[in-house]
Amino acid sequence: MRPSNRDFTQKDSWGKNQFNSSFPAALACYMHSQKMKLVYLQLDKKLKVLHSNISTTQLFGIEPTNKDLFFAFESDYVPYQQLVVGNIPRIDLVTQVTQNNGTCLRGLEVKLTALPDNSTCELTDDKFGSEIVVRPDSIVYLALSIATNYKQNISNLKSHIGNHFDKITDWTEGTTVMSFIPKMIEVLNKILLESLDKQEPLVVQPVWKTIGKSSQLAGNCLDIFVWSN
Repeated sequence: MRPSNRDFTQKDSWGKNQFNSSFPAALACYMHSQKMKLVYLQLDKKLKVLHSNISTTQLFGIEPTNKDLFFAFESDYVPYQQLVVGNIPRIDLVTQVTQNNGTCLRGLEVKLTALPDNSTCELTDDKFGSEIVVRPDSIVYLALSIATNYKQNISNLKSHIGNHFDKITDWTEGTTVMSFIPKMIEVLNKILLESLDKQEPLVVQPVWKTIGKSSQLAGNCLDIFVWSN
């Protein structure tokens, strides 16, 4: 592993929570060394999921072997701080350059997933699925990435949102918000379509495949899927 804020000679750095983000980072580096690309999931012009490939260099924002690369686990993605009042939540992995005062390159959410999950383990492996848990913090980073795209064009974002939601008096009350969800989806789709060319990696989903429900690893058991923002 490249220099990081975790000391892997210490037992405390090998706990479950630490392993879930440090192992995927190491796996991405290994795949780079084997000249293997990662699967990249983006949106196309029809708002359908488009499968392509992304290199580890593109994922990290820098060559994995670059001596100036630093892995900051469970850290703040500082570029978003200017957009919020108070503190932003920490994200699983921030890649930084040790030069230039630790400039942040990527802020990545890491979701290490087992394949199959409990609901698909009895099916054939072409129907296997994996359970992925999305934290509220992930939604914060999605929102901040959208806000960043419109930082120089706030009026355009306001025009998309309009006054459609002015009647919502309590955003914490589900029954109040529920009827507005179809309109929210419509507005968000317009915003996403306008930002397709600005998609960047956000969620890193490594897959750990076993034989059914057993703990025995399957052949070709490891891969990484990267979801854009």
